[in-house]
This record gives sequence, structure tokens and C-alpha cells, in this order.
Amino acid sequence: AVKFFLYTLVGSLLMLIAILWLSFAAEAQGIGFTTDLMKLRLVGPAIPLDIQMWLFLAFALSFMIKVPLFPLHTWLPDAHVQAPTAGSVILAGVLLKMGTYGLIRFNLELFPQTSAALAGPISVLAVIGIIYGALVAMVQTDVKKLVAYSSVSHLGFVVLGIFSLTVEGVQGAVIQMVNHGISTGALFLCVGVLYDRRHTREISDYGGITNVMPKFAVIFAIAMFASVGLPGLNGFVGEYLTLLGAFRSPFLNDWTYAIVSSSGVIFAAVYLLWMYQRVMFGKNENIENHHLRDLTKMEYWQLVPLVILMVWLGVAPKTFMDYSEESVKHVVGQVEHYMWGTDGTHAH
Repeated sequence: AVKFFLYTLVGSLLMLIAILWLSFAAEAQGIGFTTDLMKLRLVGPAIPLDIQMWLFLAFALSFMIKVPLFPLHTWLPDAHVQAPTAGSVILAGVLLKMGTYGLIRFNLELFPQTSAALAGPISVLAVIGIIYGALVAMVQTDVKKLVAYSSVSHLGFVVLGIFSLTVEGVQGAVIQMVNHGISTGALFLCVGVLYDRRHTREISDYGGITNVMPKFAVIFAIAMFASVGLPGLNGFVGEYLTLLGAFRSPFLNDWTYAIVSSSGVIFAAVYLLWMYQRVMFGKNENIENHHLRDLTKMEYWQLVPLVILMVWLGVAPKTFMDYSEESVKHVVGQVEHYMWGTDGTHAH
């Protein structure tokens, strides 16, 4: 908790300084002292590029801590392990998305030129985060820590999508933010169900749970496959679009980002399937696992709506993507306008 507090405090202070700087810059430009985002969007691009870079970094650092992006991620696994199940679900479903939302809403809109200039270095960090999170997840013996490190990997995809600065990439990042909240939230609820019965999160304490908890086994499997990115479930669409965006991005201009980060999808399948196999299959040798009760009605109805959303978003993602499409086109168009004097359709 102290680690999270200190990280967030430093990031928030930097952002506060940057907001005040922008507000005074607005006054100097004759707009008047303001914190109105619509007005500040005119101020940011007019600031000299060297100062713009520092302001961008102050905002970005604050949001990257929240995401969390490698190497600012060290608070997340500890926070998840210390938090109760409900805390972990809120952390995965809501709090982490404040970081990625902030990057789109503030960094891309206020500093379009700097966003384009720093797209490469930030994407490198995102790709490192994808691979690093996946590799560390593979060696975890604690189920909750494994899911926590999977978040570092999944949110690397979101940041990569955002800084591809393409419509596909940013749209993929937005839908992946929603998907991650649903599937990882469901995984944390499933871990909570197991912990509630056995009071241990060590993978080695389980095995053969499918025989005693068949309903739970099915829901846990769906959540796990959604997190892996199985086509037909929600995780696939976001990862596909973010990789497509990185592949096509004129700002990254290199296929390496997409190719290297796509290995994160394979690693995700490895660590999640391996964890599921050791917890749910095999011999039920531990005597304490012989009489575990299956899902209660309350637990069942907590998880079923999430399963419905996973399938719905996997089969018909457009129903959700339509809501963000115009906003995404506007943000990407603004970056293109400041870089090339075009909004993607015609020259100005």
C-alpha cells in the first residue's frame, strides 16, 4: 500500500505541475487562465517542442504508473496479493484503465506532435512489458501473482495500440481495456473462490479440482481462454486490432514491434494453460481438496454476467466499438493533422 501510495503521489505531483504550466501558458497566449480541456487542446501544440516534451513526460509518467507500464509496474503484483478479492477486481477492472484512458485523453490530445515523436520509445517499453510480464508470470507459484503479472503483459498491448497512433490500434486499445477488465476481473473472482475454500494461493496445493467443482471448472476455463485471446471470446478482438495497428503504423514504421509483441499471445497461452492444468486437472491427491463445495448461488451469479459479456464481445465486438469509433478517429486525426497537415482524408 505504501509503495502504491508513493508511486501515485510522485506521478500525480508531476501532472499537477504540468496542468498549472499549461494553464499559465493559456493565459500567456491570450486565452486566459483555464483548466478547460477543450481550450488547453489549442494551447499544447503552440508551446515550443522542448517544453512540450517535458509536459508530455509529466503527464505520461503519471499515467504510466497507473497502467502500469514496465519499468513502473513493481507496485502492481504486491498490491494485488495484499488486496482482498473485491480490491483486485476493482484494481484490474477500473484503476489500471485510468492510466490508459489518460494517455489517450490527455497525452494524445494535448501534445500530438510529441506523441508522434515519442511513439517509438514508448512502444519499445510496451513491447518489453508484454514479454517481461508474460515471462515472469510463467514462473509464479502463487495463482494471484500469476494473474497480476498477466495484467502487466496485457496492458502492454493497450499502450502499444495507443502509440501506434492508428485508428485500428487506438480502437483496439479501447476495446482491450474493456476486455481486460472483464476477463481478468473474472480470473480474480475465480482465484477468490478457490482461496475462500482453501486459504492458500499456491498452485502446488491444488490439483484435480475439476472432479469436485465442475461448474467452477467451466467458468474458470472460459475466463482463462478469454484472457489467452481465443477467437470467439472477447480477448481476441483487442489484441488483434492493437497488433494490426502496430503493424500498419506510419509512426513506428517497423514490423518488429508487432512481430515481437505477438509472441506475448503465445506466452499467455503457455502460462495460463499450464496454471489451469495444474490447478484443475491431474490427481486430487491433497485430502483437503476432496470435499470442496462447488460455486454457491451468489458466486455463480457474480460470474455468469461476466461470461455473457466475454462471449458477446467476442462474437459481436462492433456493438461496443461503435461507441468509441468517432472519438478515436478524432484523436488520431488530430495527431495526423499536426504531423502532416492532414486529417487522414484530405490536405489542409
